[in-house]
Parts: sequence; C-alpha cells; structure tokens
Amino acid sequence: MTSLRRRSSIPTWGIPASYAAAALVAGLTFPRLESRFLPGLQSGISPTAAVAIFSSIGSGMIALTGIVFSLAFVMVQFSSSSYSPRLVLWLSRDRVVWHAVGIFCATFIYALAAIAWVERGGRGGTPLISAWLVIGLLIVSVGMFIALIDRISLLQIQRMLGFTAEHGRRVIEETYPTLETAASTPDPAELKALPVRLTVQHAGRPRTIQALDLPSLLALASASDTVLVVVAAVGDTLVEGTVMARVLGGERLPDLRALRAAFVLGDERTFDQDPKYAIRLLVDIAIRALSPAINDPTTAVQALDQIEDLLRRLGRRRLEVRALRDRSSALRLVVRQPTWDDFVILAFDEIRFYGATSVQVMRRMKALVADLIEALPAERHPSLVHYQKRLDETIAKSFASPEEKEEASVEDRQGLGSPRTQTAPESQ
Repeated sequence: MTSLRRRSSIPTWGIPASYAAAALVAGLTFPRLESRFLPGLQSGISPTAAVAIFSSIGSGMIALTGIVFSLAFVMVQFSSSSYSPRLVLWLSRDRVVWHAVGIFCATFIYALAAIAWVERGGRGGTPLISAWLVIGLLIVSVGMFIALIDRISLLQIQRMLGFTAEHGRRVIEETYPTLETAASTPDPAELKALPVRLTVQHAGRPRTIQALDLPSLLALASASDTVLVVVAAVGDTLVEGTVMARVLGGERLPDLRALRAAFVLGDERTFDQDPKYAIRLLVDIAIRALSPAINDPTTAVQALDQIEDLLRRLGRRRLEVRALRDRSSALRLVVRQPTWDDFVILAFDEIRFYGATSVQVMRRMKALVADLIEALPAERHPSLVHYQKRLDETIAKSFASPEEKEEASVEDRQGLGSPRTQTAPESQ
C-alpha cells in the first residue's frame, strides 16, 4: 500500500526565522552562562583581534548572504524562460536554500553577540567556547555555501531533466505494483448493488490534491462498514462543489472531518504519489524548447530520453483502478488512477504537436515508440501501435517532399546522429 509522507508544516520562511531566533537566544544566554560558570576559560585571542575577527565574520556574512541569494534568484528567474515555471517555483522553495539562509543569518547574529562579551567585566580576555562557536558557525556556513552552489547547478538542463525524472522513478516505485502482482480491480456489479449514502464535496477556495492517505481512508471505511469510492485523483484541482468521494452502503457514516483530512491538499501539485507530475514537467521543458523563441530541439530530445525511461517503468506496473480490501477481504476503498493510455497521451501528444516540423524530434519519437513496443508486454502494445500511426500521419502532413518525409521517418535515438535504417553501400 502506498505510504504517505507527511510534509513539514514549517513554511520556507520559517526555516531561516528559526535559525535567527535560536542564534539570538544563544547569543543572549550562552555567553552569560559561560562568563558566570567558566570565568577562567579564555581562548588566548587578544580582545582587539577577537573584535576584528568577529566583526569581519559578521559583516562579511551578511554581505555574502545578499550577494549569493540575489544571484541564486536571478538565475532561477532567468531559467524560467527555459523550464516550466512550476519547476522553478519548486526549486525556489528548496529546503537547502532556506537552511543556507538560516545558517548565514545565525552566524551573523551570534558573531555580533560574541563581540559584546569580549573583555566583558574587565577580565581582559575572550571566552573560549563562544570564540570557537563563531569559528564553527563560519565553517558550517562555508559548507552550506558549497551545498548551495551544487544546488544551483541543478539549473543545468541535463541535471534538471535527471532531477525531475528521478522524482518520477521514486514515485512509480512506491505507488504501483509490478505486473506480476494480481490485479485489484473492483467488481462493477458489487459497486452498483450498494446505495450511495453520502457524497463528499470540496468546500472553499481551489485546492490541489497532493496525496491521499490510503491507510486512513481504508481504516475509516472498515470502521463504518462502508465502501469509499475516491472520485478525485491525485493532481486534480478541486473547486467549490467538486465531488471528492462517495460513501456506499453501510449502516453508519464515517467521520466526515477525518475523511476530508485524508485528502492532503495544497496550492500546487507535488511529486508525492503523482508520477504524472514528473512527466508533465518534462513535457513542459520539451515544448518550451520547441517554441519559436527558443528553437532548441536537442533539449526536447533529451527530455524524451527521460520520458522513455519513465514509460518503460510504468509499462511494467499495474495501473488499473485500485480496489483495497480489509483483512476479511471485504471491499472497502476504490481509488481512481491514470491508465496506460493516459500516460502515453500526456507524454507524447504535445511534443508531437509542437515538434511536428522538427526532423530531430520526429526521428527520436519514432525510435522511442518502437523501443517501447519491443521492451514492454503485449498488453501495452495497442496504444503504442496507434501512436506509431499518429506519428506517420504527422510526418506526412508536416513535410512536403518525399525525401523530407523519408528522412523524418527514420528511427534514431539521438534524433540526428545514429539512424537505424541506413542504405547499404553499393557493391563495386
């Protein structure tokens, strides 16, 4: 059963705020305790040197914070012209970025607090632990700076594509069982025999389903002896009055508040339980690259490489509507999931449309579909064979001369580089 990863309730701005608050509290209390209980423990650094070091660290850290994050967000804004804005927004909320902000702010605040305790009370020395704590925070800040630079390098196109696809692979692995697993589709006759006791609708502003807490839904249905049919799917945007679920049969209704809480809602889609989102982002990157303003079909081909990998994994998984049963084998929960046809249409249609005049894209898509037919079980072939015909129709409409049509119809995994059908050299 799919597990639900509860996301942290702390907003992104709360991370640096927490670091700053902790540094402020430590700066006001720790040196005071050190001065009271360890008055003779001195660092050996002269007061003049300590003030110079701490002030340099503090002023340099706040300047570094401004420069680094101005550069980071300018790069993110610039990259939004090439990537999906949904992906750029996700990157701007990356926890590594905000933890780096927090560490930088904490170092700045504690360095200022440490200055106030240099030569405190006329002792003529610098507290040992506070001095080394400032140095320790500086070292951690350098480490976070390196991690941040590595994170910003994700904006490189190949790393961005791999990063997005990796989330998709993880979700596919966690969400869908293999084809060897017995199908768990519901019996339509069993559902029709049950009366609809309650229709659960969304109330409030538009929200997106980010995940479903399936164990909670199954427990609610078992406790009330009902069958829950989840109508809305992960990734759907709910507006006022949208049907979320229906309660069938049973003598008593499940707790409505707990039922609603099992739908994890947010302002945007996430990768949790939603492999369609990873494919959606890869398609966004590909069709942006194919726009006349950018005209970069090679990036679209690279996106198709990652899309092929996700489709190969999905093609070996069970994608039917899921029917979950309790320990007594009674049907309790029915969850709607995207079909194989849904994934194929999502992965190919827009790229085929916007890349119809690109020889490179057409050749890569021809090779991709042919490879999927060869690699996947027979039950996945009808959609792929149908799509082969659609590609042939697109090529026939988009290219005028027979030579251009023949060239665009060649299967080539590189797009333009290594065609599979080559004319044999004539014998001498």
